[in-house]
Amino acid sequence: MLLGGGDYNSDFFLEFTVLDTAGQEEFGAMREQYMRTGEGFLLVFSVTDRGSFEEIYKFQRQILRVKDRDEFPMILIGNKADLDHQRQVTQEEGQQLARQLKVTYMEASAKIRMNVDQAFHELVRVIRKFQEQECPPSPEPTRKEKDKKGCHCVIF
Repeated sequence: MLLGGGDYNSDFFLEFTVLDTAGQEEFGAMREQYMRTGEGFLLVFSVTDRGSFEEIYKFQRQILRVKDRDEFPMILIGNKADLDHQRQVTQEEGQQLARQLKVTYMEASAKIRMNVDQAFHELVRVIRKFQEQECPPSPEPTRKEKDKKGCHCVIF
């Protein structure tokens, strides 16, 4: 996927790995491995399946536990939004859970490609914002600092 920031030099490529375990417990160990290495997560439930909605809180807590963090880049996605007549989870319930989890909420439909690309773009924005807060970019060295001889060392 190519994302851009408006000019040629700010374009960059991203690789996404999608792990769709559909709640199957036999993928538990694999899920935790992906959680350890993931830089951001789409928490997806079906608006036509209340059980999948009720599992989201558990997955979010598991990610935070595996990451040993209080917060991490995540977006809550209510999928199958095109199936309004089969809806078991209201948009308000999705928004309420998102507020509780302190994440963005979007509804999507893979079938009609509604908000699918937007969900990934939003996840990238959330990841980049999180990374900038974790490790702000170093200021550009002044001309005087550039002229100094020697190397810049960081000791931990």
